Amino acid sequence: MIYSRITGTGGHLPEKVLTNRDLEQMVETSDQWIRERTGIAERHIAAPDETTCDLAEPAARRAMEAAGVGPDDIDLILVATTTPDQVFPSTACLLQQRLDIHGCAAFDIQAVCTGFIYALGVADRFIRTGGARRALVVGAETLSRIVDWTDRGTCVLFGDGAGAVVLEASETPGILSSHLHADGRYEQLLRVPAGVSSHYDRLRAGEAFVQMKGNEVFKVAVNTLGRIVDETLAANALEKGDVDWLIPHQANIRIIQATARKLKLSMERVVVTVDRHGNTSAASVPLALDVAVRDGRVRRGETLLMEAFGGGFTWGSVLLKF
Repeated sequence: MIYSRITGTGGHLPEKVLTNRDLEQMVETSDQWIRERTGIAERHIAAPDETTCDLAEPAARRAMEAAGVGPDDIDLILVATTTPDQVFPSTACLLQQRLDIHGCAAFDIQAVCTGFIYALGVADRFIRTGGARRALVVGAETLSRIVDWTDRGTCVLFGDGAGAVVLEASETPGILSSHLHADGRYEQLLRVPAGVSSHYDRLRAGEAFVQMKGNEVFKVAVNTLGRIVDETLAANALEKGDVDWLIPHQANIRIIQATARKLKLSMERVVVTVDRHGNTSAASVPLALDVAVRDGRVRRGETLLMEAFGGGFTWGSVLLKF
């Protein structure tokens, strides 16, 4: 039987750091208020001429280097992003060109903050069915482009970055299961209400910003992520104590803590980067994974649960043996 395993991880953050103290000078807020409600202390912001593909490329190269593979070894590229460089070609195709990879399938996946989980689930299915042998899966965002920096309810939350993994076919189990869900009836709670074919005037005027009803989103996220924990464990006949690490979407420390309680995991077994990265949407899970792999916390043979929740609403999880 064919499985898929993560063989390399990589991450990249823009150079500019925006602290809570900096935000105090921009909008009516405070470092204490932001930390208490979100757990965020700082976030990285892309330079004006820095694109999502600019962030994705070094993350992808680091993942490929860690996996010991070159351009000729990759036969599938998936980029999860809400903030593509342009309408088309896809950011995946732009990344493919930069990496000197030719001919394989390359496409973007848009599931907002759950994007990387979706992309990993899709790549796993490609590999399990023989459609690919080695996939490059990237989550990359320049969320700062669609943040209203006068809205204190949202501008304190988001940052930019990219994370990547190489996923390879293996006879040894890696990804044990993936669980992907969505429910569009909640679209008005978290959205950017403009696009190419709807309210294009707002897009052209630079008024296409994230809008969020924070309290409602928080309640649905906590309940939904609690359910997907149960679903994932049941699908694999596992107990809560069988999970070594929780690697969650880095949106809000209170949501992360609630999910950890559901798993009966101490916070020492949860990878937390939200304090330094903020919410980087589709980049947050692979960035957190890369941090924990490179600092030695996550080791081969351990069981990891990754989960995320995002606009749509979308939500999902991946359980894997690292």
